[in-house]
Amino acid sequence: MTERSRSPYRPTRRGRGGPAPQARPKDPARRAAYDVLHAVQSRDAYANLLLPVTLRERDITGRDAGLATELTYGTLRRQGSYDAVLDACVDRSLRSVDAEVLPLLRMGAHQLLSMDVPQHAAVSTTVDLARRVVGHHRSRFVNAVLRRVSARDLDEWLSVLAPERDADPVGRLAVVHSHPRWMVQALADALGEDPAGGLADTERLLAAHNERPRVTLLAKPGRATVEDLTAEGATPARYSPHAATLPEGDPGALRTVRQGRAAVQDEASQLVALALTRVPVEGADRLWLDACAGPGGKAALLAGLVGQRGGRLLAGEVQPARAGLVARAVHRSVGDSARVVVADSTRPPWRDRGFDRVLVDAPCTGLGALRRRPEARWRRTPDSLTDLVPLQRALLGRALDATRPGGVVGYVTCSPHLEETRRVVTSVLADRGDAELLDAAPHLPEVPDAAVDRFAQFWPHRHGTDAMFLALIRKH
Repeated sequence: MTERSRSPYRPTRRGRGGPAPQARPKDPARRAAYDVLHAVQSRDAYANLLLPVTLRERDITGRDAGLATELTYGTLRRQGSYDAVLDACVDRSLRSVDAEVLPLLRMGAHQLLSMDVPQHAAVSTTVDLARRVVGHHRSRFVNAVLRRVSARDLDEWLSVLAPERDADPVGRLAVVHSHPRWMVQALADALGEDPAGGLADTERLLAAHNERPRVTLLAKPGRATVEDLTAEGATPARYSPHAATLPEGDPGALRTVRQGRAAVQDEASQLVALALTRVPVEGADRLWLDACAGPGGKAALLAGLVGQRGGRLLAGEVQPARAGLVARAVHRSVGDSARVVVADSTRPPWRDRGFDRVLVDAPCTGLGALRRRPEARWRRTPDSLTDLVPLQRALLGRALDATRPGGVVGYVTCSPHLEETRRVVTSVLADRGDAELLDAAPHLPEVPDAAVDRFAQFWPHRHGTDAMFLALIRKH
């Protein structure tokens, strides 16, 4: 990547007596990345939502857009490692560094340690940006710190800063692969690894979290096919019969996506919904419920499938704004088969025992989507489970109440954390005598190695998908 991508902006010539020329924005890619990183840090913005809007509003395209994307996501993914390096290069605690300055230091560290940018260019462009956004005085501080960072490459820094493998294997992985320590331990537990016996599989997972994922698309059943997507340059996905992938580029540029006949959705998200639809049920199979439907990806898939069977989907979402996203996602589904309601599924407006199939895609820590939402690893704490686990149990219990005898519930989280996956399911079923856990494996023939102990668990490093969890439960 070149050290300075050409800006799409052009200055205007000033004619005699004409208006003053417009200032040409300098280094728009780095400025856009800085603004997004600062918003993520200061007001808990989501990079995957804010960055596309920023690029579009500022008309940043091509190589500049690619540079801004790499600077934003690369910096967020490796933030933990960079903070360890920066902490060794500042004269005081990194926590005392101004909130406006810290994203500059992290961006500069990313260019110096992980990008093919010459050292002088990485330092000078970051210092130039610092002068414009934080002033000359603080830019001198940025310059001094980044020159210290440039004294070693990333491997050399990590060999100095990371704990010894035998002395503290969890701490070492946390520094080397840029994850909070508690998260490394939780993921190791989910993989069934103990630090005393080695964490090789955990390390592969953490490394996968720091890789850029491919864009996966859903061809909405009854409205588009995978062949429609491949005709626009996509490639059929590995597992899901409704999925195709893009190696790069903006999915919004595809006509099928612009028309609402396809949408971005991870392959594992598609498969857990498909598995629910494959479980045999006796009697009627015409009324399905998506109890936590926002933002609507799984609802769009379910609406298409139930519409093809002549049935209907009720999609409930507690937040009105997200319910609006669901409505757009299911718009013009087969037979207009979906109805969207704003509803709290722990206190639902629908009757008990009324649905043949119920999906509970429960709110969770999101540890399964760290490739796509890298900032989540720095926002979540072990305390996040305090509120989430009781909510997950309540949602699953009410979903079972809503299911008719003989019907089936799919409990899904985008997290592999044991507390919000299998332990939620086992604790709820232990208090009920009207439901049983089914074996997920027969309903996911495409991915036999995802099934474990009757559950299904996808992994980025094994399947190239988000770490989605699925339990299938039959109502007696």
